[in-house]
Amino acid sequence: MKKIEAVIKPFKLDEVKDALNGIGVQGITVTEVKGFGRQKGHTELYRGAEYVVDFLPKVKLEVIAADNLVAKIIETIETAAKTGRIGDGKIFVTPVEEVVRIRTGERGEAAI
Repeated sequence: MKKIEAVIKPFKLDEVKDALNGIGVQGITVTEVKGFGRQKGHTELYRGAEYVVDFLPKVKLEVIAADNLVAKIIETIETAAKTGRIGDGKIFVTPVEEVVRIRTGERGEAAI
């Protein structure tokens, strides 16, 4: 099993969620986050004063999936979240040793 984390632009969330539903992903966790990468934030104008926005709003999606579905999920997120402009985000994949469904006690892929 793998944990797929994707940090994307907030306005792309619905497109990514719909695309993941379309390939059969049953559950995702979504968190509103802030951060920056290479773009290092940007400047904005507010009431005539310029100020620096260091941390940009992003959305982090987390999906736990069986190994055979990981490539398809990554491709789906990449396609749905892409705008072609700086700040589109990143996808991280890490191994998951164990999953336990608290309600039933199921373990492993049966608990996903």
